[in-house]
Amino acid sequence: MTEAFTKWDVAEHLCTREDARLYLEACAEEDPGDGSLVRAALNDIARAGNMSQLAREVGMSREGLYKALSEEGNPSFATVTRIARALGLQVRITA
Repeated sequence: MTEAFTKWDVAEHLCTREDARLYLEACAEEDPGDGSLVRAALNDIARAGNMSQLAREVGMSREGLYKALSEEGNPSFATVTRIARALGLQVRITA
């Protein structure tokens, strides 16, 4: 008997704003310092919602947002903060 596996996608499990906040917070804590986990988390959160609407709120094209949040993407800090704000989140630095 052969088992079939499907790829697990966190975007399918981010149902509420609180889910997104907790996920982003956990990724920020585990980020290796290059922002890669934060970028990936924002990508997952954006895919869980309406990417086109988010792009409009951020002031980018849908394709530009996909590119910025892709594995090869390198969004500016300003882009990250605009995305966070559009998602109803805040970027904070605390001690």
